[in-house]
Amino acid sequence: MVFSSVEFLALFLPAFLLAYLATPAAWRNLTLCVGSWIFYSWWKPVFLLVIVGITFIAWAMGRAVERAGERAKPRLVACGVAVILGVLGWFKYANLMVETLNDGLRLFAFAPLPWSDIILPIALSFTALQGISYLIDVKRGTVAAEPRFVNFAAYLDMFPHLIAGPIIRYAWIAQEIKQRRVTLDDVAAGARRFMLGFAMKVLIADSLAPLVEAAFSVPQPSLCDAWLGNVAFALQIFFDFAGYSAMAIGLARILGFHYPENFRDPYLATSIQDFWRRWHISLSSWLRDYLYIPLGGNRRGPVRTYVNLILTMAIGGLWHGASWAFLLWGLIHGFALAIARAWSERGLRCPAPLSCLLTLAVVLLAWTPFRAKSWDSAVDMLAGQFGLHGVALGDQMALAMRPAAIAWLLIGILTVLWPVIRARLPAWTSREPDWWAALWPIGLFLYAIAAMMGRQTLPFLYFQF
Repeated sequence: MVFSSVEFLALFLPAFLLAYLATPAAWRNLTLCVGSWIFYSWWKPVFLLVIVGITFIAWAMGRAVERAGERAKPRLVACGVAVILGVLGWFKYANLMVETLNDGLRLFAFAPLPWSDIILPIALSFTALQGISYLIDVKRGTVAAEPRFVNFAAYLDMFPHLIAGPIIRYAWIAQEIKQRRVTLDDVAAGARRFMLGFAMKVLIADSLAPLVEAAFSVPQPSLCDAWLGNVAFALQIFFDFAGYSAMAIGLARILGFHYPENFRDPYLATSIQDFWRRWHISLSSWLRDYLYIPLGGNRRGPVRTYVNLILTMAIGGLWHGASWAFLLWGLIHGFALAIARAWSERGLRCPAPLSCLLTLAVVLLAWTPFRAKSWDSAVDMLAGQFGLHGVALGDQMALAMRPAAIAWLLIGILTVLWPVIRARLPAWTSREPDWWAALWPIGLFLYAIAAMMGRQTLPFLYFQF
């Protein structure tokens, strides 16, 4: 069940909200837990045991860490983190390891190992990161261990954000877990945010999906084919992922929680560092605070700093999925961050417009292995982006360029550039009447529902991660 589905909009969400609002404030965490567990079990009930198991381990280990002496705390945290990573590793990376091993065995004419693919439970990746950050924060003394399991489960298993983020730290909502109010203003603001995120996902991201699929299915794409598909995917993943984050933030606001922003116009970044301050902010800050800094950060000389940057982004790439293509995506960003840091440390500067273009070029090129379904497909697309397969638009892409696809491609580009355009408009043209601000998201939401009903429901891109 995904947010952009009839089951969620017409069945689960109304029933859950009615139950949640009818529950006395002191018991709402229990209602939130039960509702979230029903949400996860909708797909495969047996996998709910994995999510609840990690939740219990993180909660119990957090209490043990808080009660332990200073010498025992690191060992307990290491034990808890190892268990969580072990579960994540088994479900997420076992298939890749066996597949890689079997490829090696075939090279030497050995029989491959018999293996049945393991299914990855939804929400496991985000559950693992939040559980790890909680244990480390308790050890650091940043937060106090939550004594009540229901309260902790309400934090870790809260359904709005756990499928695809944002990654919420316990410290951010510790007070609201214990006590919060549901106000009319929060409900209105949350509903507006949810409707806008829903429209981003359904109208732009899903409308671009056929164009992206066509581009990445073309054998030996031309320069126009490759870049058209690449730009379309860059827009698709942004509006899909940022749309989900907006829906998650909106739903949480309705429930009385205030999540931080997860995206801030990332394609307008002026440097690769700036891009990661704008894209999936909760993940980039998690990687910084719980991986890059513990590895030594920039405290052990320039060479070690570059290594830490590359290693952090490589691990971040593998976290996205069990594929060496994700590792390549992470390495591209890691090397780009290292090169940008070395460049700035030498006092070199790049003109702002050129810096923006170079940043966007790196980001777009990195999306190619991220989206490609195989190494061969990624190599073909990258070759096409450098013009090695010709220049002109191919027949397959010409057929995919339907008027609706072109319209949503242009709308997506306009939406990305809107902050720049708006800043250059006269002040009187940028004022939005209150009645219009309240009504247009509703109209857009209803139109998005109509569009959703007329085609197959597409899962969120980050649903698989």
